[in-house]
Amino acid sequence: MPLSTTVNTVLCLATAEVLGTSPEVSNFRTIYASSLESASDVLGSTVVHALVVQLPLTGVGATELLQDLRSCVPGTPILIYDPSGAHSSGIELGRLHPCECITDVKSPRDLAERLTLVMCRPDEAASSLSGENDAWAKGLVGSSACMQQVIEIIRLIGPRRSTVLITGETGVGKEVVARAIHAASNRSGTRMVAVNCAALPDHLLEAELFGHTKGAFTGALNARVGLFEQAHRGTIFLDEIGELPLQLQAKLLRVLQEREVLRIGSSEPVPVDVRVIAASNSNLLEAVAARRFREDLYYRLNVVALRIPPLRERLSDIPELAEHFLTKIAGQESTTRKWISEEALEALMRYSWPGNVRQLEHALESAVALTGDRPVLHACDLDLHAEVPSPELARFLTLDLPESGINFEELINGIERSLLERALLKSGGNKARAASMLQMKRTTLISKFKSLEVCA
Repeated sequence: MPLSTTVNTVLCLATAEVLGTSPEVSNFRTIYASSLESASDVLGSTVVHALVVQLPLTGVGATELLQDLRSCVPGTPILIYDPSGAHSSGIELGRLHPCECITDVKSPRDLAERLTLVMCRPDEAASSLSGENDAWAKGLVGSSACMQQVIEIIRLIGPRRSTVLITGETGVGKEVVARAIHAASNRSGTRMVAVNCAALPDHLLEAELFGHTKGAFTGALNARVGLFEQAHRGTIFLDEIGELPLQLQAKLLRVLQEREVLRIGSSEPVPVDVRVIAASNSNLLEAVAARRFREDLYYRLNVVALRIPPLRERLSDIPELAEHFLTKIAGQESTTRKWISEEALEALMRYSWPGNVRQLEHALESAVALTGDRPVLHACDLDLHAEVPSPELARFLTLDLPESGINFEELINGIERSLLERALLKSGGNKARAASMLQMKRTTLISKFKSLEVCA
């Protein structure tokens, strides 16, 4: 029934009458509460159609607040009002359905209008904020700028046939992204075939990919349809493509060029209509330079390049990811969903996550399993392993300090100068590329050149 003909009860958890007395409030029965305890008393005796929560609140954290409100009024629209826009808890709450966080209203009238919109279309309001209008994007969790850029690229390339090369560190979710691309395409009604090129021995990988005829080799008792044929009119995902043996790289190149496969033991090519998505956690250009990967195949695969950022570059996504994984774990185990405390969330966001999103999921799964029936996870429940230094850094960690001492500044300047000179040499004198290799800004690189008297 439209709001104009119905009086809806709105509970405002606020220190002042934030909705005021504007005419738009005439369709609301507004009840004010100054604390979570008094709000709980109201919710226990009154049917409430919406909640307005004004930040900041004292004595309660964002996670605990959300947990209590959800348990009292599951599914009821919640409007988080943060007039200063300065509270990270408001942003965190605003990401969690069915909450909407607003900071840009200028008057009680504006707030009343936004509340009316949320009550009319609670699901649409939440989904428009989280980008869930696209069903394929539901598995891509994160509101950070770099994650939204990934989602936008998938939206653009999904309907196309273009081959995609996904790069990123181990555990960033390359297969999740590949499945999203497939789901966003006009091939979503067919299957996506996934194969890990590093998981099978060389002599089996060719038969798996391209198939074989009966009697093609010892043990081939029956003909076998390869994975490319199984993916006909669909998508094939080639994970760890950099581990593909050189002799198979040539055959894969032929498939990409001719759009047909040749089974082992057969001379009859089989046409295939398949979209190829490849992924690698290693630098394929370095592999090309070392002649471990064919240059022509690299450019055939790298039609659309899609880099997935590591978790340390999008730490702001951790609250959303934690909520997502805790909900997922509860569903898989058919158990009550657990919550994560503020201190535990802060511990997660201080960690650099060498294992990326996969490590985060496993850490939460372990914490859920080892805390029994306790409903809230604390920082001490999280098994965050000590970070293993990279091989490059490990060499410097083994430096010994002689009894006679050492000139620290001279040593560090020497190390910096050596690295700068090597980067400049490897980049062929290209300062922008040298800066990228050292993961610093070009201006910072030039400044160091001058201070360390490096010839550039």
